[in-house]
Amino acid sequence: MNKKMMLTLTIIMLVSVFLSFYTLPYYIQKPGNAFALDDIVKVTDGTESEGDFSLMTVSQVEANVFAYAWAYFSDFQEIYEVEEVRNPHESEDEYSVRQLYLMDNSAAQAIEVAFREAGAEFEYQYNGIYILNVFPGMPAEGVLRAGDRIKQVDDIPLESSEQFIDYISEKEAGDTVTLFYDRDEEERTGDITLETFPENDNQVGMGISLADDIELETDPEVEIDSGGIGGPSAGLMYALEIYDQLVEEDLTAGKMVAGTGTISAEGAVGRIGGIEQKVVAADRQGIEIFFAPDDELPKEALEGNPALQTNYEAAVQTAESIGTDMEIVPVKKFEDALEYLNSL
Repeated sequence: MNKKMMLTLTIIMLVSVFLSFYTLPYYIQKPGNAFALDDIVKVTDGTESEGDFSLMTVSQVEANVFAYAWAYFSDFQEIYEVEEVRNPHESEDEYSVRQLYLMDNSAAQAIEVAFREAGAEFEYQYNGIYILNVFPGMPAEGVLRAGDRIKQVDDIPLESSEQFIDYISEKEAGDTVTLFYDRDEEERTGDITLETFPENDNQVGMGISLADDIELETDPEVEIDSGGIGGPSAGLMYALEIYDQLVEEDLTAGKMVAGTGTISAEGAVGRIGGIEQKVVAADRQGIEIFFAPDDELPKEALEGNPALQTNYEAAVQTAESIGTDMEIVPVKKFEDALEYLNSL
């Protein structure tokens, strides 16, 4: 091999390495995996089933040149601009924290739905205000970070995020408040001097987005280890697995059952993203029954995009396109899934 060819190969290798590490302002979403929920959810003295309930995931990664090109020519990979995935001013780390919070919140609502349906006991425990993200250039930057939990402001123990917001709204720019908060199970304090927001001179604050961190105490106890899986879309399947462990009947009837959908405390099943990728992943994992949210599309959304489909419609279309024998079942509420399972 002559020197000219060696130099050319070296340049090609260096360029390839650079392109593999250089991220584009896009995310790639593709089929993920099925995770058996009896490995994730444990109800004390819970019953076992012959079949499995599984939650479905999508794989979402920041795009490099090669991943973008592959996704562009793939049937079941989607390309999203960063702004379509992350909130304004939200970093990658803050996005991950928000997804984990949404998963925890979804699990809490699933527990409530399952325990209420089974007639089991539970009560709420307030853990403080959960910080989702900190706005750059605002007073909270350098003091708070995503994942912190504020327990008290000045001499006021907090019982809700609304209470905290009301207290801060009575302050003026230049006022200083003392926060008592937890970070990684360590208690901390910090002083923050409030400022007006750049886009709104009439609003005073510290520059955080927040949510209530509410946990359920149950009898029997429930342990959920999601292993870092984020987002709210496992709510329905969590509720089914928990309920299945609470009751004597085997809801699965020996079947491999998966699905997706958010769940409210009242049991309503909501729309999620990536339904097509989850159907493909479920088929690859040998799932026999797949629950899909049968959501109602807002009139204004249809006016802007007449081709927009419900999750159920998109799931059925995807199932037909890949030729799967998997049964796609529409659900609007938790009871719909129970009624179908009981019919097995």
